[in-house]
Amino acid sequence: MKFVLRHDRSGQAFRFAPLQGETFLGRVGSERRAGLPDSVVVLTRDGELLARSAAFLHIFRRLGGGWRVLAAVLSVVPRRLRDFVYDFVARIRYRVFGKREDLCPIVPAELRARFDP
Repeated sequence: MKFVLRHDRSGQAFRFAPLQGETFLGRVGSERRAGLPDSVVVLTRDGELLARSAAFLHIFRRLGGGWRVLAAVLSVVPRRLRDFVYDFVARIRYRVFGKREDLCPIVPAELRARFDP
């Protein structure tokens, strides 16, 4: 989320909502939510649910510029391999990047409009 907030300078590419929040629960039926990983999930404008590496590729494409190029390069890698790498990084992220105590910081007023309940 912090990555997207930092790189979506226009503030128009993405909105944020918790997976347990009323916005997500209201837009995505329980049968579609079943089996979703506790991870990054993107609900596209056309209603497609993307998770893990597919979600990140979509995010990179929407951010544009060099991120779009990176998405194009990574999209040639088979999804199973991309998801394997995604899951591996998710498992070791605290060892590599450290664990932050400020995971739920107070959102500055200028960013609050981008978050749905």
